[in-house]
Amino acid sequence: MPFLPVEPGMVAAVVTHLEMRDRPRPAPLPIAPLRLVRWKAPDLDAYRTLFRRVGEPWLWFSRLVMHDAALAAILHDRAVEVYAVIDPRGAEVGLLELDFRFMPDCELSFFGLIPQLTGKGFGRWLMAQAKSLAWRKGVARFRVHTCTLDSPAALGFYLKSGFVPVGREIETFADPRLAGVLPRDAAPHVPLLG
Repeated sequence: MPFLPVEPGMVAAVVTHLEMRDRPRPAPLPIAPLRLVRWKAPDLDAYRTLFRRVGEPWLWFSRLVMHDAALAAILHDRAVEVYAVIDPRGAEVGLLELDFRFMPDCELSFFGLIPQLTGKGFGRWLMAQAKSLAWRKGVARFRVHTCTLDSPAALGFYLKSGFVPVGREIETFADPRLAGVLPRDAAPHVPLLG
């Protein structure tokens, strides 16, 4: 089996594409002390702050480097829904983003909680919210993409949530830590080479 070299300064990830083609049967929402708040036409700085809080451990950077006009075109589109997860103190502790621009598909664009909340069952609550919001009239497929840079539990979580893998690709990109987009100590599970 050949190895594919990754140049210094680059990061490689195996991306798994998953989908759900059948609407889940109705079920009670898991109990959590959290609430979901829709951000209509979110402020870009507030969005990027939450995006960074949730995604920095997993090298999420795409929305941090996007030009304001391009990001606003996505986030302010009526077919894109952004939700903040709010804890009992009113702090923003998670992100849910659903993209209905390519109906009959709904894409789970971003889904995550701050590291302090992972592994405590709150992801099940957030996924129940996501499925409830995604499956509406006209939706025939709910899609999500995860990669080897995400939490090691992410792929298993999506499978347990009812998604089915349909494809896999390798993605390479310049390490955002080297460009100063993310701090050098972000995502310590991904060695910094370069």
